[in-house]
Amino acid sequence: MVGEDLLGEIKICGLRDITALDAALACGADLVGFVQFPKSPRHIDLAHARPLAQHAAGKALRVALAVDPDDAAVEAILAAIDPEILQLHGRETPQRVADIRRRFGVPVMKAIGIAAEADLALIADYREPCDRILVDAKPPTTPEALPGGNGLTFDWRLVEKLDDKAGLMLSGGLNPANVGEAIALTGVGAVDVSSGVERAPGDKDPQRIAQFIEAARAAFRQRNMPPAKEKAKSA
Repeated sequence: MVGEDLLGEIKICGLRDITALDAALACGADLVGFVQFPKSPRHIDLAHARPLAQHAAGKALRVALAVDPDDAAVEAILAAIDPEILQLHGRETPQRVADIRRRFGVPVMKAIGIAAEADLALIADYREPCDRILVDAKPPTTPEALPGGNGLTFDWRLVEKLDDKAGLMLSGGLNPANVGEAIALTGVGAVDVSSGVERAPGDKDPQRIAQFIEAARAAFRQRNMPPAKEKAKSA
């Protein structure tokens, strides 16, 4: 379960080449993500995703991200990437999520866009059919906006107020400079980054990947550090 590891879980998403993948693995990323969405600059076709996924096998959990996939697309993605987790980042209903998990036997993580407190109600709707839930910034209502990876943050205090944070992964505008604050404020046990470790859309920066993982690990470590013992008062 996400969050059981005292050092938390870190996902680097939108990987498209071996250099970026190796940087993520070398720095200890827990999950690596491969995007299956042609409109995204982070999309990778299955022929190129297959060897990357094979390279990551046993080193990190492999996540395949899809947007409203039909059954044929799910089948092709699972055959090529063999992911430990299928991330659904579209408008999939709880019923559709449950159907995919049952039909294909793959753990599912559902992305939920958050912009206001009312959006948090969706989390309860997806708790049962999902293995994990990713809370992301709700995309803008513009034609060019992507379902995710827009580099936008949302009010993290909304997540802070949740009573049950088990299985939640935080995403949306995270980067090496703000991930520590996000972890400390929200209390989540897992974080996800894509655009926040890029030089340009779809072009991952190994140095920023290393910085992000280092900052996130430090924040998880600090949050879970036992309180210092009160110094004994002098007589």
